[in-house]
Amino acid sequence: MVLQNPQQQEPVSQRKTPVPTVARRKFAKPPVKVACLACRASRTRCDGKETCSSCASKGRKCSYLPSKRGGPRKKKVVLPAPTTSAQQNVSWSPVLVPASRFDESAGMFNQIDPLSMPGAGLRHLDFPHDVQSMFEDLFVPVDGVQSHAHIEPPPAAVPKQSMVRVYGSEQDILNAYYDFIHPYFPILPPRATPPYADRPLDRVGCSPDSLSEEPSLVYQPCSPLSLAISAILALVRHPNETDPSSPNAVLLRRSYAQKFARLAVAGIEADGELLDSSTDPSQALMNEKPSINRAPFHPRTPVELESILALLVLCVYEYAQRGNLLKMRYRAGQALVMAMNMSLHALGEEHDEFAEARRRAWWMTYYCVLQGSIASATSPTIIINDPRFVTPYPRFASDPEGWSILVQAQQVLVSATQFTIDLNKCFKSRSNVQYVCERMQQLDAWASSVMAQANTPPNVQRSVYCEDPTEALTAHSMRTISRIKLSSAHIKTHRFRAFSDIPLFIKKHCDLTAANSDCMEPDNSSKDIKQNDINRLSCSCHNIEQPSRAPSGEHSGSPSSSSSSSCSGSLTSQYSFFGTGFPFSSQHSAKVCLRAALIISRMFQSLPFPRPTCHAVKDGINGQAVRPESHLDPGTLDPLTQLPRTMPSFACCAMQSSYAMLMLFYKTRVAKQLSPDSENENNNASSDRLVEELQHGLERVLAAMKNYSMAFEALDGMRDEIEGAFQTAFPQP
Repeated sequence: MVLQNPQQQEPVSQRKTPVPTVARRKFAKPPVKVACLACRASRTRCDGKETCSSCASKGRKCSYLPSKRGGPRKKKVVLPAPTTSAQQNVSWSPVLVPASRFDESAGMFNQIDPLSMPGAGLRHLDFPHDVQSMFEDLFVPVDGVQSHAHIEPPPAAVPKQSMVRVYGSEQDILNAYYDFIHPYFPILPPRATPPYADRPLDRVGCSPDSLSEEPSLVYQPCSPLSLAISAILALVRHPNETDPSSPNAVLLRRSYAQKFARLAVAGIEADGELLDSSTDPSQALMNEKPSINRAPFHPRTPVELESILALLVLCVYEYAQRGNLLKMRYRAGQALVMAMNMSLHALGEEHDEFAEARRRAWWMTYYCVLQGSIASATSPTIIINDPRFVTPYPRFASDPEGWSILVQAQQVLVSATQFTIDLNKCFKSRSNVQYVCERMQQLDAWASSVMAQANTPPNVQRSVYCEDPTEALTAHSMRTISRIKLSSAHIKTHRFRAFSDIPLFIKKHCDLTAANSDCMEPDNSSKDIKQNDINRLSCSCHNIEQPSRAPSGEHSGSPSSSSSSSCSGSLTSQYSFFGTGFPFSSQHSAKVCLRAALIISRMFQSLPFPRPTCHAVKDGINGQAVRPESHLDPGTLDPLTQLPRTMPSFACCAMQSSYAMLMLFYKTRVAKQLSPDSENENNNASSDRLVEELQHGLERVLAAMKNYSMAFEALDGMRDEIEGAFQTAFPQP
């Protein structure tokens, strides 16, 4: 490697001298390995100094965040005395010492707060700063010290050829769809043919030297839908891949998935142009419909629906893999226009062989349109109860009400998201208080009603489960996802009332923007305000597991209805215009958030793992055969051999759950440490049990996010956000 020549390392080691002693070949001045945060945000060149020249000239704070993409880091400079900026760099460490006197509580909560932001933690693979990362790895430190070496293989090791999951026929892709995608995203009707063993192609991959080249396909799928499905399947590790987490394997999967996605978009456009060009303008009002001369991907799904279904798959791909919320909504909007042009929203009670496919195509389009609004925290682009939407729901044989519950759960969640938007507007305008409070009560009742339906077992005969195991498994997943969404809606509805005693939560209230920023204290005093209010965190969550003694006062919202009202301090004046309008006390809302967060964590754990039918191949990690055991028992699988779940369009619910559990943990810890020594031991034991349950809940959510991020790179950020906050709250010995 040319950079390892000692004669060419001297310019790198002498980069801080005013005049270089050795002429550089490629760059007049090499780019620094890590730029400061301010220069990254403004996309300006950074000189890499402790306080860079750009920040020094503009008088702004200069701080550095280690890159999560790996590679060499900025060499530490030993200073004669510690400075403020040097101490700030230490705070980025994912493992922090727990605060015993709460002197570091502001930073502690700043780490939790971003978990609830819309799109929190998503990695944006399309963001231009990835270009800088290409140059970071070109300059190796002279001392050879590197951190996070898991991104870069050892120099002495010979990289092995990586493999990618691709298939050799449309039928094999369809069979893999039912193994990996259908249980979480049922856009197609049930299987039309019996399942068989998963058959990804072997010997497909490329060497590390050719990663920058366009991937070559042994077989190119014919349909836009099979291409979009292939983009998702390519992100799942190949069964014979020996090192799926290596940089070569990750980049290989990314390049193949992106090529399949681009081909899918091109196929959608080609189908659209074909339909448009085959229509004679003079015969446009005739009932004849042009057709696409291609064999259907699924025998019970019309070919003209394949472009719509491909857009739905790409909608999730843009969110979970590329981290692009704008494209996610755009793909869903395209699918909506195409579906309504085909009148899929106004179907009757037909019972032909294509009826189920059309119904699933419409309601999954409706689902994805609302999901785009939920993920981006924006108002929905459609009326959720539009009277024109009369198409009957699809049907699971093992759960006739499953689709209805899923759609209702999505409607509740998008309405709860709209509630947070309205609440933010209410803070800014100091108006519509009565509407917001009434809406809060309506949403709570609506979410509770649908949750009761979701918790009611389906009334069907047990023999139905044996007729189509894949559909029964999918019906179970839809119930599980519905509970996740309904619990997330409960958190969105109650979190302000539960946690509004923390100033930073008001400034960044989950989906909300900076709430009532005009009334916030000046920046130089915000630290003191946080410190004073953190010392009173026990107000709204003290004895959180004990029910309220006065049922009538629990919903009164009066100043005496909860202990939080007597200790809200100076912050109460910021939202005192609500008066006594809140229909729930802060203690009640905290209990709702606690129950909802724990339900989300348990439901994520109960989601099935992909188990390719009759699949038994040598696992590349430990050489053991993977047996087709129960889909629903995560304990039977080693975390290293688990295949990743797919289609995590509802990953933001994990962030909501983590946020609530972390806030409740710190409130409980403060309440316990501030309680008198003579406090009843039973209350202390109850607090210990609550903390233990919160820890287990966070571990379940973190395990789910780690599983998703095995395939979807954009979720790496979510995983790291939760893991960093978890390790801060529960440092490992």
